[in-house]
Amino acid sequence: MDRYIKKHLLEYADKKIILLTGPRQVGKTTLTKSLNQSLAYYNYDVKDNFEVFQKSQWDRSKKLVVFDELHKKKNWKNWLKGIYDNGELKNQQIVVTGSSRLDISKKMGDSLAGRFFSYQLNPLDLDELKGTQSTEKNYYNLLNYSGFPEPFFEATEKFYSQWKKSHLDMILRQDLLNFEVVKDIDTLEMMVELVSTQISSTTSYKSLAEDLQKDEKTIKNWLRHLENLYVLFRLNPYHHKLKRSLTKTGKYYFYDICRVRGSTVEQKEAAQLENLVALSLKKYIDFQNDVFGKSYDLQFIKFTDQKEIDFVVLEKNIPKLLIEVKLSDSSVSKSFNRQDKALQNIKKIQLVKNLKREFSTLSGIKIIRCLDYLENIDFDL
Repeated sequence: MDRYIKKHLLEYADKKIILLTGPRQVGKTTLTKSLNQSLAYYNYDVKDNFEVFQKSQWDRSKKLVVFDELHKKKNWKNWLKGIYDNGELKNQQIVVTGSSRLDISKKMGDSLAGRFFSYQLNPLDLDELKGTQSTEKNYYNLLNYSGFPEPFFEATEKFYSQWKKSHLDMILRQDLLNFEVVKDIDTLEMMVELVSTQISSTTSYKSLAEDLQKDEKTIKNWLRHLENLYVLFRLNPYHHKLKRSLTKTGKYYFYDICRVRGSTVEQKEAAQLENLVALSLKKYIDFQNDVFGKSYDLQFIKFTDQKEIDFVVLEKNIPKLLIEVKLSDSSVSKSFNRQDKALQNIKKIQLVKNLKREFSTLSGIKIIRCLDYLENIDFDL
């Protein structure tokens, strides 16, 4: 199947370098190789490609050139900047892909500012899978085999279990070492397991530090690395003062929702459902921001009495939509009533997985079927 971002990826490739990022094995290589039959593909991890990256000797007869895992090359930004500034893009399009955030290196000297457009490829979700099979079947497969294409389409527990282990091993024991020496990989892996039990809760750095017998600074660094390597993504708590929001404790979700755990079957599904909603909203926001230049953001709200609203969608830092997620509870969330003045006149929806009928309250809160909404996300609903 063609990925959702394919038709947009090369729209401006004649003018800009295209940066494509996303989790390892999310389908970036397969996507880029399908973009043009006149293509030259080079992976920085492949020894045979040494002269391509060290001497800039690639096939210039091809229309499209793909540089994969280029972020592992020292001073890769300056190298790309030289290609762009020397006019080497006149007759070729260049796509750079990576399974780490391509802005991970902070001390690069010259930047690529004004020379690139960036896009993020996210895992499969109900919207992208719409029409491939029943909604319930797609939902079941996402929760049991993840939204990563290979295990999703293989759709067996045995294959996913083996894929899951090798996937995290590659990230922690190979990719992570390209950026920082982490001596205690086993404890970091334990932290991933602990976070998998805390979906829907704000993350306590202090609690993780105590459980793992590490200091809080180490825990924060590890979480930041897992974000950069697309294992986790973080949502900030909403505050009308941006700096206050960034410094407060956030919530973490997985790109692989199958990693989410719960003490009972129902609690596990409820946590996975919230993670699926978070990832689906993030994917939609990334697409809107990358392709159409929107300014959306996704956060959550935590009130002073510790009550929460699961998600708040912001546009240009202004709250636009409040979203609560429930597995089966169709009674209107009391959190909608605990708003400050800045949140009283915006749209509110409650997404319920097991909902018999949709309805709206007198105050305008909409209670709607969660899976239907995820197939047709609309912030103006």
